[in-house]
Amino acid sequence: MNIGVLIPLIIFLVAIFAIGFIASKQMSGSTGFLQEYFLGGRELGGFVLAMTMVATYGSASSFLGGPGTAYTVGFGWALLAMTQVVTGYFVLLVLGKKFAILSRRYDAVTMIDFLKARYNSPAVAILSAAAIIIFLFSAMTAQWVGGGRLIESLTGLSYTSALFIFAVSVLVYVTIGGFRAVALTDAVQGAIMVIGTLILLIGVIIAGGGVPAIMQDLLNENPNLVTPFGADRSLTPAYVSSFWILVGVGVVGLPQMVVRTMSYKSSRAMHRALAIGTIVTGFIMLNMHLIGVFARPVMPGIDVGDKVIPLVALEVLPPWLAGIVLAAPMAAIMSTVDSLLLLVSSAIVKDVYLSYVKPQATEKQVKTISFGVTGVLGIIVFLLALQPPDLLIFLNLFAFGGLEAAFIWPIVLGLYWKYGNKTGALASMVTGIGSYIAIHFYNQAYGDLLGVHTVTVPVVLSLIAYIIGSLATRREPFRF
Repeated sequence: MNIGVLIPLIIFLVAIFAIGFIASKQMSGSTGFLQEYFLGGRELGGFVLAMTMVATYGSASSFLGGPGTAYTVGFGWALLAMTQVVTGYFVLLVLGKKFAILSRRYDAVTMIDFLKARYNSPAVAILSAAAIIIFLFSAMTAQWVGGGRLIESLTGLSYTSALFIFAVSVLVYVTIGGFRAVALTDAVQGAIMVIGTLILLIGVIIAGGGVPAIMQDLLNENPNLVTPFGADRSLTPAYVSSFWILVGVGVVGLPQMVVRTMSYKSSRAMHRALAIGTIVTGFIMLNMHLIGVFARPVMPGIDVGDKVIPLVALEVLPPWLAGIVLAAPMAAIMSTVDSLLLLVSSAIVKDVYLSYVKPQATEKQVKTISFGVTGVLGIIVFLLALQPPDLLIFLNLFAFGGLEAAFIWPIVLGLYWKYGNKTGALASMVTGIGSYIAIHFYNQAYGDLLGVHTVTVPVVLSLIAYIIGSLATRREPFRF
């Protein structure tokens, strides 16, 4: 156990708790508890909006799993990761003003509120809540695993003990502070990510003897490591092109990103977030994946990809600086976990409990049930994370793909196509989820269908299903 490494991390956690406590004191605003707890009162400025989108999207897979895969695959994976640069820009560009305006008009607190108002269908709302709960449990489990492994690597504690420390750390500030705490801590965590990735990249390059020496070492080991096709030449043009659907276009359908387009306070804030978010995402993604590739000659033989970043940081940096740098992946993990946790909690409390179980609940009852559900969800995910997979990036990407296949067309066409209706939305969601799960297991057994990423075919099929379902039961055009 390295005390020099732990002290900066402990300071970081104390600061996060303090932000959560401060945010909890601001939760009695005029917008009411639900608006405050799940949307932060719709008061996010441009910088906070950009950083909370970056921090939510930049997760354990970006800071641990992604660099770990780049360590194994080479520059091909780093190139693939750069397709994520435009993610925040694309989400705000497509949803942006229109989604924010309509969500305020419908008094929507969650994405499901919007879908229920747009399609006037309890079935759409219930299916949406089920999809969010099921797939986000996979995503949250991946983040919990990442946090546990990071603390395990730093402290020498058992994985179970490390996972318990991480779970308690997150649950405290999310449960008491709600969305405002999540957004404010995301802004701090995003800044830490930027600084941490730059320091670690410089440290790895120095330890490797400079970029030319590192490149020569990679070429000597396997020339494919420095090609766009990967060490085993598995990154085909078809796969790389289709991967952008998962991490670029399809991100418009991720509930954790969608809800952030409901929370900003003005058009100016959104425009600032467009620029800041794009620059910060590009900087972080490039640095982290270059670190993964450059780490291979510096520390060869790491067998678990998710441990590459913590092990390399401890190897190439002084302990106190390693502690500061490793606050970056910790920040990335915590900033994603808190968002997903709050999102699932809102689906259960707002979209199930208040809509169908107890619509007349008092604000005190709502507050109690919100705190309780958030805490119970954290405990369940902790139990699920006790048996982790080797590379959590693929668990995280599985959840991403399922959510995108379910929601991308009901959201996008629901905003821009007046003839879209509940039959089309239901058909799209059922087709997207069903085909995604089926193709996922097919690919596991036989290899990628058509040589493209798993999410590609379900996104196309769900689009066809939406159009056919809507036109087959065409009614009066929706009035926005």
